[in-house]
Parts: sequence; C-alpha cells; structure tokens
Amino acid sequence: MDRELISSLWAMIEPVLEPEGIDLVEIEFKLEGGRWILRLFIDGPSGVTLADCEAVSRQVGALLDIKDPIVRKYTLEVSSPGINRVLRKLKDFSRFAGSPVRIKTRTKIQGQRNFQGILQGVEDSRIIVIVDGNRIEINPDDLEKARLDLPEKELFRKDLRRRSASGD
Repeated sequence: MDRELISSLWAMIEPVLEPEGIDLVEIEFKLEGGRWILRLFIDGPSGVTLADCEAVSRQVGALLDIKDPIVRKYTLEVSSPGINRVLRKLKDFSRFAGSPVRIKTRTKIQGQRNFQGILQGVEDSRIIVIVDGNRIEINPDDLEKARLDLPEKELFRKDLRRRSASGD
C-alpha cells in the first residue's frame, strides 16, 4: 500500500466528511481479484446506515473524479468499520472507553509491544488500558495498530443463535 497516496487521500476526503458528522476511520487501497479497490470505512456517533455509505460514495466519488489523485482504474467502496473497528484518533479511545481492545505499539512499553485489555479512555493525551489488572499508559505517537476486540460470545448470544437456527 502506498502510504503517500493514502495520506493524500485522507487529507482530501476527511474535511469533506467531518461537516456531515461522519468520521473517516480507515482507508484501504489494494488489489483484490485482479482489480484495485479503494475502500473507505466510515462511522458516526450512532453508527452508519446504508444510506450514509451511499451518500459518502456519491460525494467522495465526485471529489475523486474532479481531483483525479489515482492514476489506475479502481472501484470505490464505502463501508462501516465493523464491530472490531480500528481506533485511530484520541476521540475514538475516549468514545470506546470500557471496551476490550488489542493494541500494538511501535516501541516496547513495560517490556512488550502487544496489549490486550480493557480501554479506560484518555488522560493527559495518553491512552489508558488495563491489562491483567495493570494500568498501561500509551503515547498516541507510539501506536502502530489499535482495534476493538469484542469476543464472539459477547456479539452473538446463544439464545439468539439457537432461535435463528430453528427458524423462529
């Protein structure tokens, strides 16, 4: 993935979405099945609907047609970030306080780079995570990757699976 292209796209697209109350969560540009896909993941305070994705696709598609930053043929897709979404901005870490997370840092903190725990939020511009009862403070500049880590058992209750399987 071309980091320079992604950064350029981010700088172009995010200011268009923010006034609409839509957060740009992630951008992917990759070859899939022999064709290039530009995939935008968006979110909002109450999640996103299909109508939100369609509106963003139209708006961003028009912007990209005008600016023409991508030299190869591609398909634009707009989607919600899903249940285990990426966390990138400090406001994401505040919004999802209390949720299970997986975090990978660029440098070691307390002897490790990978953390799985409960997100406590943000204090003094540092991300706070509780891992095995220990408080870990992470400088946002040290983040390599962070995402929600909701286990399947919490996403799909047994009673709902059983009812669905029986056709009720």
